[in-house]
Amino acid sequence: MNKSYYDIQKAFMRGVLLRDIAEPLPSFDAQTPAIVARALLDATGGTVAGVRTDGFVSAHATREALVGGSCGDCAEPIDAGRILPDTAVMATIIHALNREPYFFVRMLGTVVGLVTRADLEDPPVRMWLFGLLSTIEARFVVLIQRRYGEADGDLSGHTPAAENPWAAALSPARMEKARALQQERQRRQLNDELLHCLQFADKAQIVARDKRLRAAIGFVSRKRADQTIKEMERLRNNLAHGQEIVASDWDAIVTLAENLARVAPIANEMGLPTWESALQGPAR
Repeated sequence: MNKSYYDIQKAFMRGVLLRDIAEPLPSFDAQTPAIVARALLDATGGTVAGVRTDGFVSAHATREALVGGSCGDCAEPIDAGRILPDTAVMATIIHALNREPYFFVRMLGTVVGLVTRADLEDPPVRMWLFGLLSTIEARFVVLIQRRYGEADGDLSGHTPAAENPWAAALSPARMEKARALQQERQRRQLNDELLHCLQFADKAQIVARDKRLRAAIGFVSRKRADQTIKEMERLRNNLAHGQEIVASDWDAIVTLAENLARVAPIANEMGLPTWESALQGPAR
């Protein structure tokens, strides 16, 4: 089985849930002095506190609002639209945090937690994002192979050129780097197909330069494809090197969440055209 045909729905649409990354919400009775709640938030680095009425959290107060009086005096009711269930999936979480800086988490019918953009720096989310990018990279390989033919056979019905026909999309320097890696892999007796020796950005660029491949992935223009590829490459590098991602790569994270269904090979089940069907049509 090709690696790009794993159960993407299970791995990426349901794999990481809100309960895996949310933080406990500190809460106080409405009669508690605001200065007490403020001191706890200052000590723990928290930004929001829940305010309890009859034992349950029904309102909230930001650290900045806790300046005097009781917690109840400083609190605002929690809008139902700012509450997510603890079973919310990553795409839903990212969409929500793209609208508001934080959301409350409901478990067993009551608000018990908080999620912010900072929580997306947690290891489960970083692994989720890197795995998704790796799946996209594998998908690029499949699309390129089917469009141009593989080294050991022509899967697209085209007659391969003397050199890989996709090489025209890359600069001589990028091709030379790939050949150097190919030689090293040959020395180590590893998979030495040249296409697999390309970097993520190289494979993405091949896709971006081909009108039919762009359409298969949903890019409306080459300019938009180039922009997205740069964002994805930067996010991938920051994930690989342990750098912060929320501040520098938020747009790329949102783009991944918005296009998650297109990445998954379960598109037919969702009423969307598959990437393979988009490759059918007139010759290049």
